[in-house]
Amino acid sequence: MTNAAADLALIAEAAQEAGALALKLRSEGLEIEYKEGDSPVTNADLAADALLKAKLGAARPDYGWLSEETADDPARLSKRRLFVVDPIDGTRAFLKDRPWWAVSIAVVEDRRPIAGVVFAPQLGETFDAIAGGGARLNGEPIAASAAEAIEGCGMLGDPRMFSHPAWPIPWPSMRVESKNSTAYRICAVGAGMFDAALALVPKHDWDLAAADLIAGEAGAFVGDHRGRPFRYNGPLPSQPSLICTAPRLAPLILERVRHIAIGN
Repeated sequence: MTNAAADLALIAEAAQEAGALALKLRSEGLEIEYKEGDSPVTNADLAADALLKAKLGAARPDYGWLSEETADDPARLSKRRLFVVDPIDGTRAFLKDRPWWAVSIAVVEDRRPIAGVVFAPQLGETFDAIAGGGARLNGEPIAASAAEAIEGCGMLGDPRMFSHPAWPIPWPSMRVESKNSTAYRICAVGAGMFDAALALVPKHDWDLAAADLIAGEAGAFVGDHRGRPFRYNGPLPSQPSLICTAPRLAPLILERVRHIAIGN
């Protein structure tokens, strides 16, 4: 097998090509369909997926493949390494010409990511990392924030969730914003743009794998609402929830959410 640095170079190039193709197709006019759960998919999602599958598959024919826009093949379960891909993470933002979408590509080995790229074309931002090598934004090192109090922190998530009356202890005042792309939200925490990101609903592996590595290499905590790290390429490629936080906030936030019954 190739090393993680070579894989990173490959997926970084592929992400740029997929992003450029998506922008081109949107400028020509999109064809839109809706999947189960009223989730939109466009001809740009499918074309970017096909481009990535062809390019990456040709370069690494022995790797497995898992993508949001490709029918799942159980053969991936027998592969030590595989690509985990979301060709357009944040399709609703993409449709509305808003910048909060990204191409997300990870190389997963033995159920953990070893190389990852998240490319946000309209923002001109490329996040990348290899395991043990730190994380970067447009080539410059990034680090999670030193925030140590929930009050006043920058939080990415659904504002309605934090104001729900069912919380045993109400959340303090925070700067809460929402971005469509899950991968981008995680990377924004890794880069210190925000202090935490929460999603207390299941998330798919392709939403998480690349950004998990990037934020983790930047010093952030990434895992589920019970504090468990993610393990990828299981029979069901999803995780019960997402908690990504600056390291000092992790125990404070986990204390508030670990009681919630989601998944296992």
